[in-house]
Amino acid sequence: MLEGKKVAVVVPAFNEEVLIQRVLDSMPPFVDRVIVVDDGSEDGTVQEVERHQNRGPAVLLIRHNENQGVGKAIATGYQRARDEGLDVVAVMGGDGQMDPEDLLAVVTPVVRGEVDYTKGNRLFRVDSWGSIPHLRYFGNSVLSFLTKIASGYWHVADSQCGYTAISKAALDSLPLDKIYPRYGMPNDLLVKLNICNFKVRDISVRPLYGIGERSGIRYWQVIPRISLLLLRGFFERLFYKYVILDFHPLVFFYLLAFLTVPLGLLFGSYLFFYRLFFGPVAATSALFAAFLLVSGLQSLFFAMWFDMEYNRSLR
Repeated sequence: MLEGKKVAVVVPAFNEEVLIQRVLDSMPPFVDRVIVVDDGSEDGTVQEVERHQNRGPAVLLIRHNENQGVGKAIATGYQRARDEGLDVVAVMGGDGQMDPEDLLAVVTPVVRGEVDYTKGNRLFRVDSWGSIPHLRYFGNSVLSFLTKIASGYWHVADSQCGYTAISKAALDSLPLDKIYPRYGMPNDLLVKLNICNFKVRDISVRPLYGIGERSGIRYWQVIPRISLLLLRGFFERLFYKYVILDFHPLVFFYLLAFLTVPLGLLFGSYLFFYRLFFGPVAATSALFAAFLLVSGLQSLFFAMWFDMEYNRSLR
């Protein structure tokens, strides 16, 4: 227990027989429950966990018969923790990339009721650029920027970091069965947390790489897929938060921007190619294209600013 609260750790694992023992052995003494969710591993992960079950904190093993994705594995662990009535539930991957010494900092704000959800941030440390593979750093930065816009949590970064902690109140409110089942789960969860007006905080954590972990992430595949997920989540958040649950004029600014910016770009491109291949264009046409584009960008920036101000209290 930590300050009178029961703390659990969900460990999603897929083919982690090399590192899962290291992760389980490193659990701090304040952890009351470890829930390992084996996501259809094809190696000796299950056997390694079973050898550990009689040591350290109470370890529960839940098995998926087939691989369903890391998001689904975490959701399964969340559901079990919610059923057991645990107060704070953290997530540490079975690949050993999350420093157990950071767990206290990750869970403490949730334990104290300061926020409902904490997430690790590996990007803003002095040594991050040297310790994180550069392609992964760049891909993560792109997804983090898109997640800021989609989720409304403009103050958070490193959206792909799975080192998190969540409160019982948040788990009781979230539709865990509808969370995205694969790599985009942290992004989707942030959108859902924002719709419910839960407070979120970034916690600086140290990234661990080069310890034998294997990454199957392909950013040229992941970024387009998660971008579409975030686009859908963005409109879902606007609809539920600013139309159904409350009303805010930023919806009109976003809609105006989505209408005028593409029109301005299309009309401006048409005029450019017409001028290039056929001759001069009317000055009024050029001014109209510029007006559409500038007005759309102004509307977009106003909408973003309104969104930032509305969500400022969710820090």
